[in-house]
Amino acid sequence: MAKKNAISPARAEDFPGWFQAVVKEAEVAELAHVRGSMVIRPWGYAIWELMQAELDRRIKQSGAQNAYFPLFIPLSYFEAEAKHVEGFAKEMAVVTHHRLEQDPADPEKLRPGGELAEPLVVRPTSETIIGKSMAKWINSYRDLPMMLNQWANVVRWELRPRVLLRTTEFLWQEGHTAHATEAEARAETEQMLEVYRDFAESTLAMPVLTGEKPEAERFPGAEMTLSIEAMMQDGKALQAGTSHYLGQGFAKSAEIQFLNKDGDREFVHTSSWGVSTRLLGALIMSHGDDDGLRLPPSVAPQQVVIVPIVRDPEQAEAVEAEARSVAGELRATRFGNAELRVFADLRDRGAPDKRWEWIRKGVPLVIEIGPRDIEQGVVAVRRRDAEGFKPDSLAREAVAAEVPRLLEEIQRGYFEGAARRLAEQTASEITDRTAFEAWFDDGAGEGGISKGFVRAPWSEAPESEAIMEQLKVSVRCLPSDQRLPADSVCVLTGQPAVVEAVFAKAY
Repeated sequence: MAKKNAISPARAEDFPGWFQAVVKEAEVAELAHVRGSMVIRPWGYAIWELMQAELDRRIKQSGAQNAYFPLFIPLSYFEAEAKHVEGFAKEMAVVTHHRLEQDPADPEKLRPGGELAEPLVVRPTSETIIGKSMAKWINSYRDLPMMLNQWANVVRWELRPRVLLRTTEFLWQEGHTAHATEAEARAETEQMLEVYRDFAESTLAMPVLTGEKPEAERFPGAEMTLSIEAMMQDGKALQAGTSHYLGQGFAKSAEIQFLNKDGDREFVHTSSWGVSTRLLGALIMSHGDDDGLRLPPSVAPQQVVIVPIVRDPEQAEAVEAEARSVAGELRATRFGNAELRVFADLRDRGAPDKRWEWIRKGVPLVIEIGPRDIEQGVVAVRRRDAEGFKPDSLAREAVAAEVPRLLEEIQRGYFEGAARRLAEQTASEITDRTAFEAWFDDGAGEGGISKGFVRAPWSEAPESEAIMEQLKVSVRCLPSDQRLPADSVCVLTGQPAVVEAVFAKAY
């Protein structure tokens, strides 16, 4: 395709700049209006809706029910949970007044009026307020488990906003559950991590590592945090979802108690778990190329776009009729558990402009139909995963049967490509600090590209934190599939290792 249409800058030259350009050119989202806040454009929101629908189905299948809780949370709710407020204090937006009034010094200006008796925190997360409701609704062991989920917006006052990755306001789902025993709550925490893993891999075509966060990286107030970690094309890690066992701390601060089978009062054990619109950023950085976005068919708002090729106005009616006919046949065809999403692009625009729009937006298949194709009984199929997006000829009568197969190939190919990157750019043979520092010292070359992950023994010693901070590296997780040999020594300190860890530079 013509270079004039390529995304600029290229990934290898400036990965952060490339990401910003794809977000803009693919019409996914933009920072706008309020510092650090984003507008999610219709194409980006359509992707999010597809992700939301599939994940919502899985969440309900796990036993959770959807609910909704207030955006404003009394400050006193946070004050009752010291660890929680400490973890979020610097990111909280606080409402202190309830109206605007004219400024006596300048009547054309407004100023806050009506100071609130108690400040309200704009929801950064909902453990505290949901806990207060659970305390009213839970009385007996018969009320357990209680499993709630809400789709909502949250506000965290980011110091360095980045569209889709770190914004002042973003969308997410947050699940909150209460259980009679620690074992049940921990099992729920692990079950939801598996829901996220399978969703990321089967729906988003994004392979992930699963594991537990070290103590310093836990969710504020949690006793255990599990996460899925994905590798982006620049070799950096992106935390794509988390699931937390909260113990009884939140239950005690919210006074969530129940009568057990023996008639004694106990505090419940709680969990929480969530993913956010950060997954839109993960999709772009996992699959995009120098021509823009590449969408796995499962979350593409349009899986197939049909573009008529008309040079003679007298042929337009016949070509457009054929485009509608192909679109109708495909809409009656299924991909996975749903009907194909198909758009016949009959807008009054040139075919090259239409083609470039759908390329940069990541549509998996573009079918082009011209007068000659009609005569020959074929269509031209352009696959978004093909080098140069070059067309292949496909018999017209085979379109309905072949398109689902091609989409399956594209979905599988995106996953396999990302899985190869994860495997090839994860070093497991680094055993000493010198090699570790060399890996990460040299790992931010042109375009901010990192070499990738390191899986290595770790002592969890406090002095290792200073080494990681200097290299701008963190422990992403303690992987679920631990491979720690006997008598291992820490890659950073040389002390006896107690666990295998995944180290990486991260977003």
